Amino acid sequence: MEENKVENVINIIKDMDIKDKLRLGICLSTSSWTNILYDKTEMYEKFDTMLKEIDKEYRTTLINFAKYKLVMYTMAKIMEMKQTERNKIVLYLFNNVN
Repeated sequence: MEENKVENVINIIKDMDIKDKLRLGICLSTSSWTNILYDKTEMYEKFDTMLKEIDKEYRTTLINFAKYKLVMYTMAKIMEMKQTERNKIVLYLFNNVN
């Protein structure tokens, strides 16, 4: 059952466009709720740099991530998970964003 939750979220992430994946990565690395084991600063810098390169709006304005419903839905699903499940999701996202 737990693997199904992880697989479901990974499938949602696979269907996201690159900008939403990067926004999700930024949300995960800045949220205190996720409490991930990996280096949040390194993750944030990677996702932030990549998003600035491809999204002019992100470079020029203060972004309200709440307007990205799929990102917020995915964050809610991740926050419901256990610590080990969250870490699997974060590791997948970090390794699969090019």
